[in-house]
Amino acid sequence: MNLQCAKTQGPGPVTVKHISLGSPIEEKIAWAERVYCKAGSRLSGDPEISSLIKRFEAAAGASHRMMQKTGIVEICRECDQHEGGSCCGKGIEDRYSGVMLLINLLLERPLPHRRYDPAGCFFLGPSGCVLAARHVICINYLCNRVTDSVSSEHLSCLRDSEGEEVHVLFLLAERVKRELISC
Repeated sequence: MNLQCAKTQGPGPVTVKHISLGSPIEEKIAWAERVYCKAGSRLSGDPEISSLIKRFEAAAGASHRMMQKTGIVEICRECDQHEGGSCCGKGIEDRYSGVMLLINLLLERPLPHRRYDPAGCFFLGPSGCVLAARHVICINYLCNRVTDSVSSEHLSCLRDSEGEEVHVLFLLAERVKRELISC
């Protein structure tokens, strides 16, 4: 990842100021990047966080593979390219916390500094979402076109996979928050 940190983390305590969920997305991104520069290596070096990151990557990967297998990725791509639709509309980014953005940095996903699509979510890039760790609404939402096109058996398998992704992401976010308090 090419995040340029002004100075590296030292051996002393790290001061982390709180950021509100209601803050503008640009402020949340700046907060996540500052915290990552100050405490990223400490957080990544925590054995529990490291283990949860591996579990999350496996769970998110399984969800994505299930979305490909069921045809959802193709349904969404066609809707976006040929029908002008996107579930990833402007304002969805407001649901993201600074901690969720920090987790993306820990997952080595750089955060954008400007919106790609003026009508889209701040995190919607030319090939879809740029985030690895997404808000639960982004993980779970399926439009009627998808639910009408995919068998209930496949949807059930997807929901099981997504459940694990959400569960591990919750555990990871809680651990990161606890570590930030102790910094």
